[in-house]
Amino acid sequence: MAISSEEVAQVRASTDLVALIGEHSALKRQGRRWLGLCPFHSEKTPSFSVNAEEGLYYCFGCQASGDAITFVREIERLDFVDAVRLLADRAGVVIHEDASSSTTAKLRTQLLSAMEQAVEWYHERLLSAPDAGPARDYLRSRGYDGDVVRKFRLGWAPDEWDALSRALNLEAHVLAESGLGFVNRAGRTQDAFRSRIIFPICDPSGRPIALGGRVLPPVDPNRAPATNRRAEPKYKNSQETPIYSKRRTLYALNWAKTGVISADEVVVCEGYTDVIGLFQVGVERAVATCGTALGEDHFKLLRNFAKRVVLAYDADSAGQSATSRVYEWERRHDVDVAVAALPAGSDPADLARSDPDALLRAVNDARPFLGFRVERVFQDADLVTPEGRAHVADAALAVVAEHPDELVRDQYLMQIADRCRLSHDLVRTRLAAAVKRATRRPTDNDDDHGSARPPRRSGSQSRGESRPGLEALRLIVHRRDEVSSRFDPILFADPLHKSACLVLMNSDSLAQAASDSPGDVADLLYRVAVEDPIDDVDSLGDPVDSLVTQLVREAAKRALADELADARAGGRELEALQADTARVRLWLEDLEDPAACKTAVESLLAWLRERSEEV
Repeated sequence: MAISSEEVAQVRASTDLVALIGEHSALKRQGRRWLGLCPFHSEKTPSFSVNAEEGLYYCFGCQASGDAITFVREIERLDFVDAVRLLADRAGVVIHEDASSSTTAKLRTQLLSAMEQAVEWYHERLLSAPDAGPARDYLRSRGYDGDVVRKFRLGWAPDEWDALSRALNLEAHVLAESGLGFVNRAGRTQDAFRSRIIFPICDPSGRPIALGGRVLPPVDPNRAPATNRRAEPKYKNSQETPIYSKRRTLYALNWAKTGVISADEVVVCEGYTDVIGLFQVGVERAVATCGTALGEDHFKLLRNFAKRVVLAYDADSAGQSATSRVYEWERRHDVDVAVAALPAGSDPADLARSDPDALLRAVNDARPFLGFRVERVFQDADLVTPEGRAHVADAALAVVAEHPDELVRDQYLMQIADRCRLSHDLVRTRLAAAVKRATRRPTDNDDDHGSARPPRRSGSQSRGESRPGLEALRLIVHRRDEVSSRFDPILFADPLHKSACLVLMNSDSLAQAASDSPGDVADLLYRVAVEDPIDDVDSLGDPVDSLVTQLVREAAKRALADELADARAGGRELEALQADTARVRLWLEDLEDPAACKTAVESLLAWLRERSEEV
């Protein structure tokens, strides 16, 4: 429906454009204007200018321009009316609509309201409820005083089936869509979080959009309290909802923004308590991922706030980060990634209590990502014997070879040569060989032999069909009910993988699939049955979505090549082929756009199935 021009004008006037855009890009005042990096395209020099008085913005790089409504439409991919509704909700402006109002906008408003109510209810429960006593005792033992609890709005979910559901009296669909609860088999509403300390997860403006929950550790291992009687994971996180995307959200960014912009540096942790620990020692520029790996969408967000990204993970996690992706993120987003070298076996939350000075030193003395990895190789290395020095030199060179910049590699080459007492020229020759090994194209043999899983490679590198095909089969085996319908056999280029997929989908169990298959297919099924599926694919979002997109992309490219070959052989009219391939290429381009990716995948799948039936 139409919104009156008077109400639209009121929404515009009530919106702080600098604050709105500041949720997506760091803005710094320059005279009467605000300047920052454009959130609509990648750039290294700020060209995005905001006129706060007039409520307008303009980018001198990509010519994006508009007002608050235009900005929300472009960022959130909303139509005009939904953008006005969103801004009205933010500003507290009441707009008058009838029953034909947007269902999506109404649901979003309901979910945000429900989450705010839940956070406040959990918070008050922690502060005052008798049953929250053990939780308060635990938080005090962690060094969390009342100020910390109130700043981060920590809460307590009681050990009851439906305490929150009864207290808030939410509609069942709102309870479920928000991730706060669900309707159980008995037809009753039930809370999603029970007997857990609650960590609210907010959007950059500070509105709660999700929750993280931690169980209390047993006070006495020999006599665990009732709140610890169930065997449950230590942490539980909200599911993805219409207001919450894990791969686009960073815990505590709403509290850390000011510190991040001031220092031009953001510290990324693995957990909520790590962030709070860093804030307690004065590092108020810390954020954490929300149950997913640090990925491309996180860097798209971070690069608008800070030039330097410090990884404050425990030592093992820092060393195992997606190496090639880190270097690609540095290049693509013009950021510098460093690592805080924490003492072995510790994390920021532990150090904040036991040795805050060590935590501050680790963050302040953070080393470039490659430098940290090289130093890890030299830890406890034998630099006394010639054999030991040769061995550590080769190991360090293998790490350096993964960096894409020749000048950077050469700097580390000289350091390695000096520490190992080797000739620079000799080490340079060895490095050249290591670079060739690191960049060679993977083959089927790389994936089919050896007892260990092959190293993961960046999605930007060439990789054979075998890698995503195998990962898809692993997911089908290990998450059969959830994902089997997502992987169509036509997506597999390798006939062996295709056969395995078909037999899995036509069998009631893995055992039956293997027993009904010829030897090579059965061998493959047995193999993937004992291999764990990876947690992320190129660190980009859900593994199923990522793999389906990758397989669809490659299948469509193969099909286009076949169409061209068919036309050259006289099998199709060139004019018809050009019309067909044009729309397929548009869909392939849409795969790179998060907002259009899902529709493009569906369109390409339909085209591939139609083509398969014709063939």
